[in-house]
Amino acid sequence: MTQEMQPSPRTGSGGRIKFLIGGLLIVAAVVYLIASSTQAAAQYYLTVDELAQKGDAVRGRDLKLAGAVDGDSITYDPETLTLGFTIANVPGDMDEIEQGGGLAEVLHQAVSDPTTRRLQVVYVGPKPDLLRHEAQAIVTGRLGEDGVFYADELLLKCPTRYEGEVPLQAEQS
Repeated sequence: MTQEMQPSPRTGSGGRIKFLIGGLLIVAAVVYLIASSTQAAAQYYLTVDELAQKGDAVRGRDLKLAGAVDGDSITYDPETLTLGFTIANVPGDMDEIEQGGGLAEVLHQAVSDPTTRRLQVVYVGPKPDLLRHEAQAIVTGRLGEDGVFYADELLLKCPTRYEGEVPLQAEQS
């Protein structure tokens, strides 16, 4: 007498449940990895006013700030390669910049107005040639406990590139 073995219906559904649980664990692990790597690499891109509003909420985080360089505040120590300068708040909204007369005019107004919020920046490295009065500075780094922004990267945009007039160097040649 032979008895045929039939698979129990319970074994089939148990396999599916294990497959679903395994799939959910894999999806959860992928979502966790994406979220954690995005959060670790994320940076705030702020203006000086926005940084002041956020205050301690962004202290210790990687930040990217934009502002207008106040030329009178530039100091440089060639022995330690320590560069210090102040940036004045420039609006981050392009529509607001256009209404203000363009980027060169907004940079000029930001530096000329003594009531514009300012932030001291310290950067260690060679002094860039484009670091001058009313240049647009984009700095990446962290806000220190002393209220000074310690930059790891420094990107400068010369204001003459945004003026409608021909730069002096081009007129002389």
